[in-house]
Formats: sequence, structure tokens, C-alpha cells
Amino acid sequence: MKTTVSPESAARMACRASGLADRSLTQLHHHATSVFLLAAKGIVVRVSPASQQRRLNTAVSLTRWLVANDFPATEPVDVPQPVAHGPYAVTFWRHYPQPEHGAPSSGRLGGLLRALHALPPPPMSLPQYRPLSSLKGALDSSTSLSTAQHDWLAARRAELLDAYGELHFPLGSGHLHGDAYPGNTLWDGPDARLGDWDEAAVGPREVDLANTFQGVRFGRSAKELDDFSVQYGYDIRMWPGLPVLCGIRDLHTLGSYIRRADGGDQSAMEQLAYRIATLKNHEVEARWTAT
Repeated sequence: MKTTVSPESAARMACRASGLADRSLTQLHHHATSVFLLAAKGIVVRVSPASQQRRLNTAVSLTRWLVANDFPATEPVDVPQPVAHGPYAVTFWRHYPQPEHGAPSSGRLGGLLRALHALPPPPMSLPQYRPLSSLKGALDSSTSLSTAQHDWLAARRAELLDAYGELHFPLGSGHLHGDAYPGNTLWDGPDARLGDWDEAAVGPREVDLANTFQGVRFGRSAKELDDFSVQYGYDIRMWPGLPVLCGIRDLHTLGSYIRRADGGDQSAMEQLAYRIATLKNHEVEARWTAT
């Protein structure tokens, strides 16, 4: 009889393999990655698809280097990792309890990215940024998309990649966080840290800035965008390539919803259908919901 490995069972196995008692393990949330808290140890346990193991290796080594160089990245726990189990790869991170007064501001993220981009190149090899490469895999394997949805997304992906290939990037190229937006920042006392380094790469600096501006779909205000720009030291709204990068980010966000919909997640199906419809209808001010 075939046994299905759940994210929780993978997390518990990885804890035990690393010498960490798993009794206090509880789930924090699940989206593209399942995230658990090992409360007794103050450790966050992240369970990712095994296909991401190479990126997870990079994320762990990169964040160790960043912390050693006084950059406020979320800190990996000092155990051998990632730990592979079945279809999953598990990583361990220091837990930063969050206050009730809300997440760090967009301005904080702007300052963090300015500091990150000012660092010398890291000593480990980072992959080249390849926009929408993961979306292609999600489209090719999807069982939940209709033919019309699939074909439109594939055509829109090709259109955006053509436009991306014509862009000139005034900020140049270098190491990137790859998934920088305010939701990936955490409080550490009075200071802010930048987390979720699975998409770290080398590419145009503008990629790390555009995600915050795509966030108008989630209610981000003009003042927040102003604060971000001031703290980073550059206003990407003055660059004509921003709509292309925001369009790429729009499609990139669909990947995890496609995979969840393929697994039968009804809320993901509904949000995915809504997002695709607003994109097809060019509803640039439509508000999306993170579910």
C-alpha cells in the first residue's frame, strides 16, 4: 500500500533526524511552502517541494553569509540542512515572534534592499534570474486550468518575456533577493529583517523593486510607494519598464495558486479564476486577495 507523505510528517521526520524534539510542532500557514513552528525551540520549520532543494541549499548558505556580514536576513538554525524526506525538503530558521502592531513598512523594505544591493557579490554561486520559468512548469502540468485559461496564460507569458528581452535596466545587474515585497519582512525587536530567500538570484536590480509596486493590487498606497522609493534612493515609477515587471509579477503569483488548485483547494481555485479574469480584462486596479 502506498503511503502519502504529508508536509507535517516530513517536518516531524526532519526534526527528529536533526535531534530536535517535535512534540511542540504546530502549523503556522500553508501556501507555496508549508510553515511550522517548533515552539519549544524557537524554530520555524519550512517544508518545500524536493525539486527546490538546490535553491534551498543556496538560501541557507547565502543567509549565513549575509548574517555574518551584518545584513539583517532571517537566520538559519545551525544544523545540517536542508533535510530531504519523500517529496519534500525541510529547512530550519530562527523564529522571530511578531508584535500586534503590524508588519514592517514598505519604507523599511526599501532600506533593506538598498543595503543588500550595496554589499559585495556573495561568495557562492547564485542562479541567473529567469522570469516566469516556474510558471511554465505549473502550466505544463496543470490539471485544473481550462484550455482557454491555459492558452491565454501561455500567450501572455510569451508576450511578457518578449517585452522583458527589450528592456534596458539603468540600475545594472547583481545579486537579488528575488521575492522582495513587504510581506517577506519581519520585526526583530525594533529592527526589520528580510526573509524567504528561496528565489535569490543574479539579475537586474529593478526586479527587486517592482514587486512592491505590483502590490497596489493588494491595497498598497501611494504613500507607501513614496516611502519605499525614498528609502531605496530611486523611484522606479520614472522608468518605462515598470509595467512589464509588474505584469511578470502578476503572472508569477499565479503559480502557487495553480498548484494548489490542482490539489483540490477550492479557495485557491476561486482566487486563481478571479485573477486570470481581471488580467484578461485589463483591470489594472482590481484588488486581489492573498489566500
